[in-house]
Amino acid sequence: MRHPLLLCAALTFTAAPAFAQPPKAETMVAPVTISPELAAAIAAPTRTPGNTIRDKYRHPAETLAFFGVKETDSVVEVLPAPGWYTEILAPYLSHKGQLWLAQSPGKGLDGLKAKLAADPATYDEVKYSEFPMTGTAITDNSQDVVLTFRNIHNLIMRGGTAADDSFAGFFRALKPGGVLGIVDHRLPESRDSADEKTSGYLKRSTVVALAEKAGFKLVAESEINANPKDSADWPKGVWTLPPTLSQGDTDRAKYLAIGESDRMTLKFVKPES
Repeated sequence: MRHPLLLCAALTFTAAPAFAQPPKAETMVAPVTISPELAAAIAAPTRTPGNTIRDKYRHPAETLAFFGVKETDSVVEVLPAPGWYTEILAPYLSHKGQLWLAQSPGKGLDGLKAKLAADPATYDEVKYSEFPMTGTAITDNSQDVVLTFRNIHNLIMRGGTAADDSFAGFFRALKPGGVLGIVDHRLPESRDSADEKTSGYLKRSTVVALAEKAGFKLVAESEINANPKDSADWPKGVWTLPPTLSQGDTDRAKYLAIGESDRMTLKFVKPES
């Protein structure tokens, strides 16, 4: 059982990482409430045991509550393979909401579909969309929430217009007032931007600039997924840390003690007008 003081700390969010400028008033974050329905989805017996042990790093209940995801929402999870958050979102939204999975073709999509098909009782109501989202499956201005977890760095590393095109798709899909929630590995602002192309880490300013270029407004940010032990300068980038542990047995205990990466958690809104 968590100590009460630790639980309070987990549910209270500071507004910005230590290296950022003091936040504007609109980015200040109040404590959030985790609904019984969300708590039940986190505790669902259908979740993979190997995934639940990552909760201590990824804080799914606090993160989804921070983004304001309700059980009645229509939600797009972007590039969800292999389905870590899908295992939570599907049962959470199955009765009153809708879950869309926007995944590019290939092994990731094939594996995700096979996984979900093996448990129709949990996943039969899930719908699939192409990625990038072009509006052929998910119509414009139709979604309450778009979520993407640890994926923006891949779009940056892909190069070209991949990131811009993706954010434009997020914007089209959302209703006016809809929420874009992003979690990704955080690179200190003082680092060389070239590191964003190889390390798996991104500057907060890079993500904010991409979202604002697409038309979004940053309304809140949280430190719930921060990890001050992560210096973001590892031999194989973010993949040096758990769960990948790309160095194998070399310094394994050291990297396990650090835990998963330091992450930014950013909440954007599509303006009403």
